[in-house]
Amino acid sequence: MARSASICDNKIVIYSLSAVSILLWGMSYIWSDELIAQDVSIFYFVPLRSLMAGVILLLFNISTKQFKWIEKKDLWKFALLAVFEPLVYFLCETYGLKETGSPTISAMIIASVPIFSVAAAVLLFKETVSAVNILGIIVTLAGIGLVIRSQSECGTPENFALGILLLLLAVMSEVGHASMTKHLSEGYRPQVIVMYQFLIGSVYFIPLFFTKGLEHYESCYVSMSVLKPVLCLALLCSSLAFSLWAMTIKRLGVAKSSVFLAMMCVATALVAEVIGREHLCLIQWIGIAVAVGGIVLSQRTA
Repeated sequence: MARSASICDNKIVIYSLSAVSILLWGMSYIWSDELIAQDVSIFYFVPLRSLMAGVILLLFNISTKQFKWIEKKDLWKFALLAVFEPLVYFLCETYGLKETGSPTISAMIIASVPIFSVAAAVLLFKETVSAVNILGIIVTLAGIGLVIRSQSECGTPENFALGILLLLLAVMSEVGHASMTKHLSEGYRPQVIVMYQFLIGSVYFIPLFFTKGLEHYESCYVSMSVLKPVLCLALLCSSLAFSLWAMTIKRLGVAKSSVFLAMMCVATALVAEVIGREHLCLIQWIGIAVAVGGIVLSQRTA
């Protein structure tokens, strides 16, 4: 047990686990975009993803004897955690992806989470930020603006601005999720927190699933072309990635762990480029590099 704890405290191990989470989340935009391209309802595959992830982790926790019931005093915390994510975050993120039409730009907006983490630290916890941190925020916004501007010159979907707003709402939801996860990590294992997060979230999704989700149900909804990406999202991007991320938050804290999200847009852009889903111009790649550099500066401590 002591050996296991020392391994988890090893920064190299924690950074590696963080990198795996970011890579999987970067790929999640590709799988979600694949489902959207097949006209699969967001209210169908997002609830299904959440339920599958919760059940997978439930079976895992029971089989490894790590299962733990929620204490009464923590019920409201888990209920709020599931509101932040998966309910608000997944819906806003997926709809944002649909309206922007770009997995890379969507991932870039989500990668701005560290900026909002800094803002939350100042407003809620009265932490101080340096001039370098403020410079980092400005540089990040400039980088994101460069990519979005380049995209707009090439033509954008009709509801592109709405997509950006939804993604920003998802970002704020992620900050709330990370803060609540950090608070709960003192009394629960990461896999247990994520398990309840998705199981409770699945309950929240029930009304949406049986109304909007099944409103235009088609036989393709149970085909392998749909179930395969949903399973990848549930098993890899939800069950595995969120468990690793909860471990990262527990060890590094909200602000320090959020800086790794800056690399999500790079992972998405690279995967999209390799599979031919999306091709970025040189200016957009420069914008991504500028944004990532800015996010790192926004998290720098003396």
